[in-house]
Amino acid sequence: MGIQEMIFVPMVLFMIFVAPLWVIMHYRSKNKMGQGLTDTELEQLNELARKAEKMADRIKTLEAILDADSPNWRQQHD
Repeated sequence: MGIQEMIFVPMVLFMIFVAPLWVIMHYRSKNKMGQGLTDTELEQLNELARKAEKMADRIKTLEAILDADSPNWRQQHD
């Protein structure tokens, strides 16, 4: 039995079962990546952005309070 005969059956099985599934899964994942964010994900992202803006405002306020109460606080903790 030659090498060609030994490879023939696994190659046929690969071409019938594995290759089509591989191609289908590849294009399915490409399609999902191209869709972008879902409405829920976009809403969550916007909510996180709002929370980050609020947190930045709070940090600025706290820093202003600390600057007024203890002007050298930045040098002490850097």
